[in-house]
Amino acid sequence: MTTEENVLLGPLTTLGVGGPAKSMVRVHSEGDLVEALAFARSQGLPVFVLGGGSNLLVGDGGFDGLVLRMEIDGALEFEEKDGAVEVRTAAGVDWDAFVLAVCERGLSGVECLAGIPGLVGGTPVQNVGAYGQEVAETIVSVRVLDLATMEFVSLSAVECGFGYRRSVFNSTERGRYVVTAVTFRFPLGRRVELKYAELKRRFEGQSPTPIEVYGVVREIRHGKGMLLVPGEDDCRSAGSFFKNPVVDLAVYEAIAGAVGNPPRARSEPWVGHSVLTVPHWDAGGGKVKLAAAWLVEQAGFHKGFVMGRAGISSRHSLAVVNRGDATAGEIVALRDEIVRRVKERFGVRLEQEPVMV
Repeated sequence: MTTEENVLLGPLTTLGVGGPAKSMVRVHSEGDLVEALAFARSQGLPVFVLGGGSNLLVGDGGFDGLVLRMEIDGALEFEEKDGAVEVRTAAGVDWDAFVLAVCERGLSGVECLAGIPGLVGGTPVQNVGAYGQEVAETIVSVRVLDLATMEFVSLSAVECGFGYRRSVFNSTERGRYVVTAVTFRFPLGRRVELKYAELKRRFEGQSPTPIEVYGVVREIRHGKGMLLVPGEDDCRSAGSFFKNPVVDLAVYEAIAGAVGNPPRARSEPWVGHSVLTVPHWDAGGGKVKLAAAWLVEQAGFHKGFVMGRAGISSRHSLAVVNRGDATAGEIVALRDEIVRRVKERFGVRLEQEPVMV
């Protein structure tokens, strides 16, 4: 096992900020993982698992412990069984490459998740979702190392406790498991089901294939600065920085009444709602999901907003971006100002989506 010392973490993240790790080990196998953890425990070092770095905000002080950079890779394993195809893949496989391989086989279920940066192993942690799909809809099981017992076990989708941007991995059992592989299931013959308004418009009157949707989703993400493209300033982000808040119906009604449902100067194609309506979706149980991007804009943070070397993407108001050599402190200052002003105006507290280290 080779240990690297004082490795800057910022360049290993899509946001590009953050100080050094005291030590870092590249994990290429489950054996490497066990060995690295044994080393960390013998040295009394805290451990952080680093995947693709796409949903991460590292502090300027870095991490005073051992970073495990997950690079467990391998070929995708396709198996047809019970009218479906199950696909097993290692945690270190590039997520978009996985989606492309699935779509090229004509399998539907993750095509709307094309272009999302990061590795397969990170997707169940956040229950990654976009444009009407979530990975929880296709996950059969997640293979993990249980740090409490140091045994490898397989957790079913139910045991993963999936919810909106949530799982046991980032909530009730945070820090207990390290994902090493994920198994997905795609029913044979399943037709593409489009839920996102822009995709519906693009394919109106058509029955698109998964690979066709894959291509269009990447185009849409690129147009919003949510596709990693070298040289594009809006790409230095951690993706959507805030979760869409879920509130009581009464809170939504109060907001709608307070703003008088005014036309929006910088409108987005919110699904199923006219431009005169506070954008929202029914979350069930008397709850409503509000559009965080709308709240951010209405609080005064327009696309292209700049605060020092941090700012908001010129193409998507939910993406906090590094405008060039920003520090984590500057990113946090902008985050806190957005949270403060949204809370002040609407009484809703935005929750950060990227993991803070």
